[in-house]
Amino acid sequence: MEIYNDRGRCLTAADISDALMQGVLRLSTGAWFDQAADGLEAHGNPNAVTLDVGASGLSQGCSAQTCLVQLARFDAAIPVINAFTLPILVSEPA
Repeated sequence: MEIYNDRGRCLTAADISDALMQGVLRLSTGAWFDQAADGLEAHGNPNAVTLDVGASGLSQGCSAQTCLVQLARFDAAIPVINAFTLPILVSEPA
C-alpha cells in the first residue's frame, strides 16, 4: 500500500483490524529512511508523511503522533530497498 499526503509518500504492508477505529491507520516507527529518486520512501518510514518540527527546543521530540494521510493500492513494481546496502568508500590518493 502507498501512504501519502502533501508532505510525501511511503510504501507499507496493510493489515485490516478491528483493533483500530474505522478510518484510522497506524504505521509503526523503526524503518530506515530509504527514499527513491522519484520521492517514494520505499521502506515504510513514517517520517516521509509527518511534520518535521520538534516539540520544543529542549526535547526535540515528536510534536505529534498524528497526521492526515491517504491510502492507496500500489500496483507498480516495488523499488529495491537500499537502506542496508553499504556505501562505496573512496580512499584518498596517497
